[in-house]
Amino acid sequence: MVTSRSVPLQANLRSSMNVLDIGEVAERSGIPPSTLRYYEEIGLIRSVRRHGLRRQFDADILLKLSLIRLGQSAGFTLGEVAGVFGQDGQLALPRAELHARADALQRQMAELRLLRDVLRHIADCPAPTHLECPNFRKLLHPASRPGAKKRTPRPRAEKQAAVPRR
Repeated sequence: MVTSRSVPLQANLRSSMNVLDIGEVAERSGIPPSTLRYYEEIGLIRSVRRHGLRRQFDADILLKLSLIRLGQSAGFTLGEVAGVFGQDGQLALPRAELHARADALQRQMAELRLLRDVLRHIADCPAPTHLECPNFRKLLHPASRPGAKKRTPRPRAEKQAAVPRR
């Protein structure tokens, strides 16, 4: 038998299921509560209410925090990340900037691959001294030219797409 008292309790339970306490947000996201409070202070996130002194957030805060982390990993500042969310909280992706960041990451990956190859060769080179090893000299040659423009090889898909089809 359903009484009139059980309906408000169910509605209250349902609404609280979509709200996460700051401690739960911190646990699920791996972001300390102090950082969450800072994000709220600078307007990056917004709590929906308080339960006592504890901030509570909509459950979608976890997605927003993932996007913030992704942006930071890509080298965006918190201010730049905040701009992506816009004043209404909706995503406004700066596609040109995202392409530029992806290109910069690709260049950095090429440089890191070269560094990895040099280090592995140094570790495994059978030559009596590394300066006598022609492979070692070839690996060092691009790095020895100060101010030389570093070439980043294009992915194969781009090379194939650049060839006109008949």
